[in-house]
Amino acid sequence: MAGKPKLYYFDGRGKMESVRWLLAAAGVEFEEEFLETREQYEKLLQDGSLLFQQVPMVEMDGMKMVQTRAILNYIAAKYNLYGKDLKERALIDMYVGGTDDLMGFILMFPFLSAEDKEKQRAFIVQKATSRYFPVYEKVLKDHGHDFLVGNNFSWADVHLLEAILMVEDKKSDVLSGFPQLQAFKARISSIPTIKKFLEPGSQRKPVPDDKYVETVRKVLRMYYDVKVN
Repeated sequence: MAGKPKLYYFDGRGKMESVRWLLAAAGVEFEEEFLETREQYEKLLQDGSLLFQQVPMVEMDGMKMVQTRAILNYIAAKYNLYGKDLKERALIDMYVGGTDDLMGFILMFPFLSAEDKEKQRAFIVQKATSRYFPVYEKVLKDHGHDFLVGNNFSWADVHLLEAILMVEDKKSDVLSGFPQLQAFKARISSIPTIKKFLEPGSQRKPVPDDKYVETVRKVLRMYYDVKVN
């Protein structure tokens, strides 16, 4: 019997959090090795485990997978969360791609200065409410189904719920003008595997704090300050 997938990353959200979400949604137990020192990271480099010299890295099914999208594609396909045909897969890819764009505005938020954080918070909320959430609100309203694609639970649903909660961390009432998304959030959150992942004590990571930022900077030797445009 194959062992549990093993995730190599920091003890925080970052790019690995979507992998945690998808594995949890599929009901797959996984292990984690947290990078806390530069030496750990350099050992992975020396072992040839990091194809492009970067994390996330997931050890699964005899492979050492890097590149977040490749990892997510594999998990979604393996656990039947990637649609029933090419057309559904294309829709899932489009919705996940859009959600990724929104998440990208949030990913580097912890590394900003206090002043830039306030600017970026307003920018994130503006983009979510004017560009991204209206798309999913319309999709759900137009087809009248419980899920985004093919009326079946898919990676697209998992990714959107993760993004909604990320934006709500920045503005708690951000869904006030989106009744379809409010219902969607409640629906997807009640799926047993998702509900379990959202409970205290799960492997879901909290909002990144100063300790997480300090660890990432130390391990990756990230000496520069992140700026917003």
